[in-house]
Amino acid sequence: MIEGYLGRESVTVDGEMTLHLSTDAPRFRLRFYRLGRELIPVGESGEYAGTRHTPPDHPDGLPGLASPADDWGWPPLTLPVPEDWQPGIHLVEFVECGPGRPGNPPLLGAEQLEGHAREFFVVRPRTPGSRSRILYKKSTFTRHAYNRSDRPGLDRAVSLYDHPVHRAGGDGEPRGHKVSLHRPGGVIDLAYWDAPFVAWLERHGYPVEYCTDLDLHEDPGLLSSYDLLLSVGHDEYWSADMRTHAERFVHDGGNIAFLSANACWWRVHPTDRNTAFVSDTDHHVGDEYPHLPATDQWWAPVPDGVGNPENALTGVSFRNGGMWPATEWPGDRPRVGYTVQHADHWIFEGTGLRDGSDGGTADRLGAGTPLIGYECDGAAFSYDESGIARATGEDGTPDSFLILGIHVLEPVHEDFHHFKWGHWNGPVREPSISSPRAATMGLYTAGGTVFTAGTTDWPVVCGLEQDPAVVRVTQNLLDRLRHRSPLPG
Repeated sequence: MIEGYLGRESVTVDGEMTLHLSTDAPRFRLRFYRLGRELIPVGESGEYAGTRHTPPDHPDGLPGLASPADDWGWPPLTLPVPEDWQPGIHLVEFVECGPGRPGNPPLLGAEQLEGHAREFFVVRPRTPGSRSRILYKKSTFTRHAYNRSDRPGLDRAVSLYDHPVHRAGGDGEPRGHKVSLHRPGGVIDLAYWDAPFVAWLERHGYPVEYCTDLDLHEDPGLLSSYDLLLSVGHDEYWSADMRTHAERFVHDGGNIAFLSANACWWRVHPTDRNTAFVSDTDHHVGDEYPHLPATDQWWAPVPDGVGNPENALTGVSFRNGGMWPATEWPGDRPRVGYTVQHADHWIFEGTGLRDGSDGGTADRLGAGTPLIGYECDGAAFSYDESGIARATGEDGTPDSFLILGIHVLEPVHEDFHHFKWGHWNGPVREPSISSPRAATMGLYTAGGTVFTAGTTDWPVVCGLEQDPAVVRVTQNLLDRLRHRSPLPG
């Protein structure tokens, strides 16, 4: 048994990284990889003495369960970050050594990326923007919210969703569910959403630099070195500072591409010197579920929420979209794609897609692939006299938001425990909006341009090149928005 976590998931070339490990092996080694078009080995350590450490008990006294809210406090191992490492997303593999241990197992390949006894981290250049004007933000707050701290042979099931810890607040800490960033858990979401898209970016010659949510939270000047910010996959948890910095970036002419969904759904408050966060969500508080009011819901009006709808930034909201049950994750789903609108827009250049304005039937972007889902976001809309879906703005979506693709979802089930389409937060908590729930792709300009794919699995379909038109749209998007001043048209 061996497991561990990073002291911080973002490090700088020629800086230091800190690891915290626990093992019942007498010794261990570390293997390092860089994730690009392939998983490339970049280094290996010598052997260190192994020691087993125990996690803190669950604060609610649940027998056999560790705490998702407390720093696990394992001793640190500090190592230099080699000067010759290329910036990017890296992986560290923990290798047990000693009698009866593998000692020298085969190197990991891209197909073995997911698993335990490993963690990922971001390596940043010493000078931001020196290698690329595109910044890829890895959604680390979301990763930690879902991290169950499991390991082989032991399902601890402790996260913001499984046996969460809700604290009343006080003494400088906000009220809400608390999650520590200092816990092990292995690699899951990185393998599903990020790895295919990172490989695609490198195959197609798009150099990017990387950061974590914490980097964007802490550094108000970070985005000034870039022209395009990428949000990829599942990007659910945002701090107020993250959002402020992103909105200022757009106001100043920067561009954002949300190749993601369920984006900016919950506000988080980093605490404990930014090694944990608190978010007052609708998840369990004792036997209460859903827990309401969930005061860190971005869209819900004060005092029941933040009162600042996420779609004022993203253009869309999960409350106007939907998902598939987690028991079927990532779920079988209709492979219908987006109905195309405004096919003459630059986003569709070279795709050959039609919007029906020639009297024919509108094409569907991504038809035949699982593009829509597993979660998707939408904007309140209505159809005009020509049958074009247009955003109404009644939910906070900017007036200039242009719907380029849409897929209307079936009504949400009355029991939100069993919904398949739509999201219970929308029709139940915001009945004044009568718009159908729909996955929505589109963009708006307000200084810079903000594009939203409206679906978590856009980077998967693009990264695996399952649909040529999705690939071309992504290329059009990156080619246009990688420059801070978009070309006319």
